[in-house]
Amino acid sequence: MISLDNMNIENKSIYADWNPWHGCTKISAGCKYCYVYRQDEMYGSSTASSVCKKNLDFEKPLKRKRDKSYKIPSGSIVFTCFTSDFLLSDADEWRSDCWKMMKQRSDCYFYFFTKRIDRLADCLPDDWGDGYDNVLIGCTVENQEMADYRLPIFKSLPIKHKSIIIAPILEKIDISKYLDSTIEEVSVGGESGLDARPCDYDWVLSLRKQCVEKNVPFKFHQTGARLIKNGREYRIPRRFQHSQANKAGLNFRIGKNMIPETAYYKYDEDKL
Repeated sequence: MISLDNMNIENKSIYADWNPWHGCTKISAGCKYCYVYRQDEMYGSSTASSVCKKNLDFEKPLKRKRDKSYKIPSGSIVFTCFTSDFLLSDADEWRSDCWKMMKQRSDCYFYFFTKRIDRLADCLPDDWGDGYDNVLIGCTVENQEMADYRLPIFKSLPIKHKSIIIAPILEKIDISKYLDSTIEEVSVGGESGLDARPCDYDWVLSLRKQCVEKNVPFKFHQTGARLIKNGREYRIPRRFQHSQANKAGLNFRIGKNMIPETAYYKYDEDKL
């Protein structure tokens, strides 16, 4: 589900993935052509994509090699629960164990996105306080309606590391009133897949301008399959959607390995 192959990343080894469960229910417009559903269909999954199932690799952060070192190396950025939603209610019984693993692996950085930020307050561990130092949370929005509903909640929550993920972007969006130094990054992407809805380049430029004005790091991470630029539609194959976005040269305050400047203090320079 996550591909680093076409992204401008010099050291892909700093990234890892962990999907403690799989399957999710659709809750808003951005979910219509969910990539998880598409991938399950492509690979002939015998289980409906809307059914949440605990994965065999549930305890992956704690697994070790023969030499007793962790399979996920220290300093890794761990993309977490990208084949579901970490705050999915169907996974409530398993989440507390995940929080414990994240805390135990304080030498790694766990990054999850969610469309269910309104559930976070009820899903946090008792020792969360103002947030774990090694947990980065991205609030996903796709249109103005979801931005105006989810982002005020997101801003009010005790999270040490916050990012806004606008993907798939479905219309022009104004998030300027939500941008300040507490937001470490805004990342924008179009929709992939055969049925993808268009991403208008002007929408991306508008968001970049909003971020630059507030000095918030901005990343254009994916063009999507249908990019509209200067009134013309471009069909972009999946393998080029990351690289073409990077070639647009829109990234602002994004450093080596696609890490925002605001987040560099969290990473071991030797790992970069």
